[in-house]
Amino acid sequence: MGDRDAPLVTGPSEEYLNERQLVMYRSWREDFIDWLRYEGKDPDRVEGYAEATVAKTAHRTGQFLRWVWDQEDGFTLSVTHDHADGFMKEVTYTDHSNSHKSNTQKAIKRLFKWLSHERGGEEWETDRSFSNSGASNPRDFLTLEERRQIREAALEYGSIPAYNDLSPGERDRWKGYLAKRLQKPKEEVEPDDWNRANGWKIPSLVWTSLDAGLRPIEVERATVDWVDLDNGVLRIPASDSSKNEDNWIVSLTGDTITALERWISERDNYEKYDERDELWLTREANPYGSSSLRYLLGRLFEVAGIESRNRQVSWYLIRHSVGTYMTREEDLAAAQAQLRHKSAETTMKYDNAPVEDRRDALERMN
Repeated sequence: MGDRDAPLVTGPSEEYLNERQLVMYRSWREDFIDWLRYEGKDPDRVEGYAEATVAKTAHRTGQFLRWVWDQEDGFTLSVTHDHADGFMKEVTYTDHSNSHKSNTQKAIKRLFKWLSHERGGEEWETDRSFSNSGASNPRDFLTLEERRQIREAALEYGSIPAYNDLSPGERDRWKGYLAKRLQKPKEEVEPDDWNRANGWKIPSLVWTSLDAGLRPIEVERATVDWVDLDNGVLRIPASDSSKNEDNWIVSLTGDTITALERWISERDNYEKYDERDELWLTREANPYGSSSLRYLLGRLFEVAGIESRNRQVSWYLIRHSVGTYMTREEDLAAAQAQLRHKSAETTMKYDNAPVEDRRDALERMN
């Protein structure tokens, strides 16, 4: 099916591959191009892209794959978010127009959307965007009022397991937790107490992201060891840092520290966290990714009554708001440190400020 106007395998790619690799690559590309054509624009409605868009996407993703092969010293179909980030960084510094750069980025996002829908991967999010002015600027971001609304909506979203859904043993375990939390004897904990106690997972996740501007991959990688409650900071080790090789100390507000403290205590009551160090897991016991975080933010928009039409809802709305308002409230150096940008040029789109100063800026922002 897939080979009308869109090229399955271009000449440069064919020259790169041996016969067996070519068979694998052709099959992989055929699945991708057919998905673009029949489902890619809106998989839920089974709506595909126009043929011209499919052809251009096929061409640009072919260039991306050849770049990946050069980086990996050979053929692979295991493309990663790091590959996409690296490729777009190189594209950004070429002499091509911003329109070309933007279209290339959209093509790669379509590739990862296919990998997410059809191959069990994760969609790719990026904070790069391209305007006609030639600058790479942040896209949409949460306003100060929306930040407040999202912060409050996180308190309404989610709760601990329902009383009737628990076995007697599990119920006893939760009674101990609620007795401590409600400061009452365990034997006095009643079914109605379950209705009073909302869980702290979502508030801690959302509020930490509102403070730290966490990228989706950082939410996925976050562990309990990142949280330094005594000093009120996140300590992100170099091994878990995204897009750089540095350790980072990230400021948190007092409310966020309280939410994290309560969540870490509550988290011990969930069996799915036993012998695991992830700070947050979904209901299915998976680390959060771009898709699950986008769904969560969409639900928070609904709870908060924030209009999402004509707006691209992604977790980066939170990150962009941190960069925008940290720069306004403090300075560029504070934003660079808080967002963990290795290069000051990256922060320009929105002197290492002390952690305490950045915390003060966060308090004013909230």
